[in-house]
Amino acid sequence: MTACISILRGINVSGQNIIKMDALQKMYKDLGYSHITTYIQSGNIVFNVANAQPEKLEKEISNQIKTVFGFDVPVIVLTVDSLQEIIDNNPFAKDLNKDPGFLHVTFLSSTPEQYDIEAIEAKKSDGEEIVIDGHAVYLYCPNGYGNTKLNNSLLEKKLKVGATTRNWKTANKLLEIAKNTG
Repeated sequence: MTACISILRGINVSGQNIIKMDALQKMYKDLGYSHITTYIQSGNIVFNVANAQPEKLEKEISNQIKTVFGFDVPVIVLTVDSLQEIIDNNPFAKDLNKDPGFLHVTFLSSTPEQYDIEAIEAKKSDGEEIVIDGHAVYLYCPNGYGNTKLNNSLLEKKLKVGATTRNWKTANKLLEIAKNTG
């Protein structure tokens, strides 16, 4: 069995796409997954699966959410190793001048093929920093993520891939849970 992390986009936000975590855990169990742990109410699930093929799991989970709950939810699945790599590659994490409370990582459904970095950087506010690296976008938003224009909608539009963002604390907690699952 392999531990995986699924990150759902857009559930339990502003009263939209409401899914109770116990119902989500049951759905994962019904899919044959085990050692299912949810973290906070925003669609972070760690689970074990016999065949860890992230793209296949993303489709399977998304289709099951549509069947059980009646709405479309984009899903990104990571293995422990891929999440570890994303965390290790954060260029802002080791900078002691950066408050980790303002660090975020946007997980991408795939590596963007072509994009205009200048058009993206033009949306930055004072003090904000952004680095796009493979399946992740690293953000430093000292004015708060809620105030940045470097949000999921902009990144999906400019990068032409699915995206969902988590704060740095959540990303690290998911890795910790996944390493201790099973």
